[in-house]
Amino acid sequence: MLPDPIVLALRRLIIELAAKQLHPAVYPLRAFAIDGGLLSYGVYVQDQARQSAFYVDRILRGARPGDLPVQAPTKFQLVINSKTAKALRLTVPPTLLARADEVIE
Repeated sequence: MLPDPIVLALRRLIIELAAKQLHPAVYPLRAFAIDGGLLSYGVYVQDQARQSAFYVDRILRGARPGDLPVQAPTKFQLVINSKTAKALRLTVPPTLLARADEVIE
């Protein structure tokens, strides 16, 4: 799944349909894993918000937006929903569980 406002708005339906078909899916935001998706891997939203605040501050202090550097995300978040993995009859490797930022039981 790609991060998109429509996909985010329909996330519960998307998760439900994937679960009915026993399709494992990787989602772009933590909210999907919290709502029952198998796992999410994407940008750390709080870090993005902090970076945005830095840019707003610079602009309000007089910097020209065109002069500010473009930055790519540097922090990503892996969230695994182990309850969903069990429902999908999947075994998540221990090495992946160890690398996860959060495991939902």
